[in-house]
Amino acid sequence: MSFPPLDTALPAGVDAREHALLLRRVHEASFTGRPVPAPPRPVIEDSWDRTRRFGIDPDSAPPPRMARLDELQRHRDASPIAEVLPLIRRSLVSVADEADHIMLVTDASGQVLWRDGSHRVRSIGDRVGLVEGAFWNEGSTGTNAIGTALAVGRPVQVYSAEHFVRSLHTLTCACAPIHDPRDGRLLGAIDVTGPVSTIHPSTLALVNAVAQLAEAHLQSIHHTHLERLRSVAAPLLAGMSERALVVDESGWTAAAVHMEPVRRVLLPKHRESGTAWLPALGECALEPLPGGWLVRPQPVKEAVPSTVTLDLTGPSSTMVVSGPSGEWAHRLTPRHAELLLLLAVHRDGRTGAQLSQDVFGGDGHVVTVRAELSRVRRHLGGIIESRPYRFSEEVRVRVALGPSPADLMPASMAPGVRALRRALCEGNAPMALRDGIAT
Repeated sequence: MSFPPLDTALPAGVDAREHALLLRRVHEASFTGRPVPAPPRPVIEDSWDRTRRFGIDPDSAPPPRMARLDELQRHRDASPIAEVLPLIRRSLVSVADEADHIMLVTDASGQVLWRDGSHRVRSIGDRVGLVEGAFWNEGSTGTNAIGTALAVGRPVQVYSAEHFVRSLHTLTCACAPIHDPRDGRLLGAIDVTGPVSTIHPSTLALVNAVAQLAEAHLQSIHHTHLERLRSVAAPLLAGMSERALVVDESGWTAAAVHMEPVRRVLLPKHRESGTAWLPALGECALEPLPGGWLVRPQPVKEAVPSTVTLDLTGPSSTMVVSGPSGEWAHRLTPRHAELLLLLAVHRDGRTGAQLSQDVFGGDGHVVTVRAELSRVRRHLGGIIESRPYRFSEEVRVRVALGPSPADLMPASMAPGVRALRRALCEGNAPMALRDGIAT
């Protein structure tokens, strides 16, 4: 399996000090209207554009927004990252301390939940507001590794004058987001920050490796929970003669009898004993179990839900399915969000070859498109049709966008999504998008 190269801030073979001086000239020229001596990296240029729209002044930015102590503790307690915090600390704190860095762990909003590492650099962090409880998203502090990594959903290293705010030009930072391994939901990020003199390309690789290790450990914890649920449900399932599934509170399947198991069932947001229509299964009887639910598909005709909302307002895209039996929310991977957005815009449908062009810029990835949409249809039976791929005519589709058109899936490089982003910025977006924006 191959992995894309990490976008490090320091080009190979370049002197770090000379590169920092070049970046300062680039920053100065970019904000005074003079010709830039070299273009900033695309990830930095896009982030600067977003930061300008937030109205942040590079010379007199206010300190980061701070959470109250009780609020901070509540967010710590609620964070799934707390379960893997000991592993993260074992992996990074000693390295950060020896390398004159600090290690920070944030939630998905960019709030710093935990901070460890070098006492000297912690003092530097205190001066710029890099402290527990501070929000380091782009809207609060401009371009920085934490905020930008959370915005684009991938590892980012930011060096010296790549920071939007001048007071941060003395720092270098590398950050990698942590996603829920079950559904891809953004949980937060791990960051290592130090003085500019400590810049090294391998820092980003180290932080990314620790983030992947944390995700693997979260996956292991989930498997252990499913095993416990499977043991609890085994005696019940052994005596059943009808189709049934046992799922955890999030709908992940622990066991199944007399039917092909599905990987996950979309449960209603507000669930209770009784019957409900579930995507991919139809009408089902729901019964609570310790730590999960017994799901029994009923032999009745399926009813397609009436409304699908593609929510692109946050760092993680979500599909909300509404119908007579309730409402379900499904976290989308970035690729699935791209495909569903394109289908929402093209209600008459797209072929596999057209979607391959839209997503990959060529028609050589039809097999990949078909495989991805097959996974989507397993979760959302009755909603997505094929030949061509399209939303069912019986379903009303809405797209919820953020306040700025330029923030439409900022991490996406798919040609079709980038074209929609440009069209929104220019005010000539497709009618389906303009009509679908949620207010």
